[in-house]
Amino acid sequence: MATYDLIIRNGNVVLPHEVKKTDIAIKNGIIVAIEEGITATSKDEKNAAGYYIFPGMIDIHVHFNDPGRDEWEGFESGSQMIAAGGGTTFFDMPLNGIPSTTDSQALLNKAEMGESKSVVDFALWGGLVPGNILELKGLADNGAIGFKAFLSESGNEEFERVDDLTLIAGMKEIASLKKILALHAESAAMTDFLTKEKVTNGQLTADDYLASRPIAAEVEAVERAIAYARITGCPLHFVHISSEEAILKITAAKAMGLDITVETCAHYLLFNHNDLQDKGAVAKCAPPLRKVEEQEKLIRLLIEGAIDMVSSDHSPSPYLLKDPTVHHLFSAWGGISGGQFTLLALIELAITYDIPFYKVAALIAGNPADRFNLNTKGHIEVGKDADLTWISLEESFTVAEKNFFAKHKHSLYMERTFPCAVKLTMNNGVVVFEDGQLVNMRNRGHWLKPEQTKMGTSS
Repeated sequence: MATYDLIIRNGNVVLPHEVKKTDIAIKNGIIVAIEEGITATSKDEKNAAGYYIFPGMIDIHVHFNDPGRDEWEGFESGSQMIAAGGGTTFFDMPLNGIPSTTDSQALLNKAEMGESKSVVDFALWGGLVPGNILELKGLADNGAIGFKAFLSESGNEEFERVDDLTLIAGMKEIASLKKILALHAESAAMTDFLTKEKVTNGQLTADDYLASRPIAAEVEAVERAIAYARITGCPLHFVHISSEEAILKITAAKAMGLDITVETCAHYLLFNHNDLQDKGAVAKCAPPLRKVEEQEKLIRLLIEGAIDMVSSDHSPSPYLLKDPTVHHLFSAWGGISGGQFTLLALIELAITYDIPFYKVAALIAGNPADRFNLNTKGHIEVGKDADLTWISLEESFTVAEKNFFAKHKHSLYMERTFPCAVKLTMNNGVVVFEDGQLVNMRNRGHWLKPEQTKMGTSS
């Protein structure tokens, strides 16, 4: 009888603190050995010579819109896209489904849908909105990975932004539940005022949109949330931060001992305001793409370790909602469709700026797993789930409609060429993507429900 189900041989394995050419043995979906020249028998072998093997990407910030808006993106197409990008786990945000995930029944209904459709593992955010504080405990008890709130308008009438009283009361409750609050941090007072002023005056250019969501709006919201965290003890995670000033405020709060982590997104690192000017609404997001100088500052902060993780904030829509013949820039849907490209983007940056691959692995897998207490995920180690991604540096990948697995093919990333390609994605020992094709489509991911979110893991 074979000792193992699979041995992967000769890969350049991206371990937590080094890259090492070695073999990996897998049994029952678990990594059971990592060593050179494994001699035991196995049912199958794969030769990974020349490939870099990363832990499967964990994208903690996607919008798949199931149920209710799956014509935008659903668990089926969204999870396939994640797999094609080297992802093995995603966290779905609570706002764009109908109903939004703001009570236990909505959470359980969404989970059932995810378990029936997703080809990789997933977790689900619950929402904090005005009027649902009494629902938070039920959401936590039933498996929400954490909570999400908006300090500015969400763009979705079903998911209201929090007022200050809801925010501080919700943070106190979330702290008592030992969970994390993720925040879209832009000041509603500033963005609403500036947006109304621009639209009223017919100032609808890319420059006007950037001016309507200034760095000052991000910084004010970050500072306010940090002040409330000092009072309530609530752990915070700031999503899609786009500016150096906001990152420095968060870094200072960490130094004071507050339990805070921060993400940015691949599009803030690869693109800038010039792309919004050139491409229009396909490059619209909130916060907006910043000017080149700010993009360069973010990259420096990433290199210096001031950013904990990188996500996609995959936020797709049908083309009609971005069509320039129908919408001006302010009324078009604000979201970037790009969940397939986060790992490729980080590897491109690593090659360009000489960032060690093990640091890339931490940004896209290790740190998310540690922060959200996914104890079997995020690292290539004995005892962890066999969530693995093979990357080729000998091939390039040019984004095109035929190889972009999202439901809608319009994307800021279209026609971009990456200096690397995803060869294979394995979730719990099952190959779900290989050589440009989705495979084993009957595989279904697991709903991940940690018993308690890990505290005090900010770095």
